[in-house]
Amino acid sequence: MFLARIERLLQRRRGRIGSESKQAGRVVPWFQVKGDKTLRLHYDLNEGSTVVDLGGYEGQWTSDIFAMYGCTILVFEPMKEYAENIRKRFARNAKIKIFDFGLSSENKIASLGVDADSSSLYKQSKLTTSVSLVKASEFFTRAGIETIALMKINIEGGEYDLLDHLIETGFVSRIDNIQVQFHDFVAEAESRMVRIQERLSQTHAITYQYPFVWENWRKL
Repeated sequence: MFLARIERLLQRRRGRIGSESKQAGRVVPWFQVKGDKTLRLHYDLNEGSTVVDLGGYEGQWTSDIFAMYGCTILVFEPMKEYAENIRKRFARNAKIKIFDFGLSSENKIASLGVDADSSSLYKQSKLTTSVSLVKASEFFTRAGIETIALMKINIEGGEYDLLDHLIETGFVSRIDNIQVQFHDFVAEAESRMVRIQERLSQTHAITYQYPFVWENWRKL
């Protein structure tokens, strides 16, 4: 029994190493084009645009977007500690609004595995915390948000449920650009990603795509 347990541990370790190696190969083309400094920031935005940042973490992407365009940005970060740090960072900027919950397909309290910028509802971690999730369509209706110029989604596995919800409710047609990072550690990740991409293609067209790294969909 002890040897069987060791073998299972080794198999899981080999799986993690294989996954990390695969992701290391995926990001090479992205780094070659300096995507974080180019593709993720270059949009047709202005001071009147509304941008949504899902997965704010430290607020750096929000800072870069605001510096370039001066637009209104709604930042969602369910980790209260991270959200408070972002709030302090932009305390003097009334156009950047911070929310200490995440957006999803339903209203619920969930357990988040804490791991810096990789904190996730879908990965095990020694440290966990409870976070609030709010139904996206309900939030935008209550907030009176009719259109979104750019929505960035980096929510460590939660993108699948969220995008399915935005598509099913039709709200996706109100979003000009969807910048999303799909994650491969969710069950049936690749098939779910392909299904979402097929549905997105009915309302949006791909402008850049680096699988399981970053991609952007612009409204037709």
